[in-house]
Amino acid sequence: MVQILKYVLLVALVFMIYIVVSTSLESNLFQEWDYLASIPWMRATLWDFYANILLIYLWVIYKEKNIFLIFLWAVLFFCLGSIGTIAYVLIQLFRAKPTDGIKDILVQTKREV
Repeated sequence: MVQILKYVLLVALVFMIYIVVSTSLESNLFQEWDYLASIPWMRATLWDFYANILLIYLWVIYKEKNIFLIFLWAVLFFCLGSIGTIAYVLIQLFRAKPTDGIKDILVQTKREV
């Protein structure tokens, strides 16, 4: 199951990078912001997104011991969105032992190297 998740998330990461880069080349978010912010569903989508990011970030606070990494992941999550969160989960999956299950990955704290 962990191997399948790795492949699925790698595809999702590449796809999200492609979407963000291609959209950024096509449209400047800062020039479009006034229009986008006027759309109620856009505001709802942003609130929904950041609520999900907050939930995932609370998991990071639970798992990580290093305060620098906790801060770094906050910046990456809140600035990069799905790209940052997928990267974090992929790192957790690649750190896992071959015998680890999903529960082990979710609840165990960061291993010391």
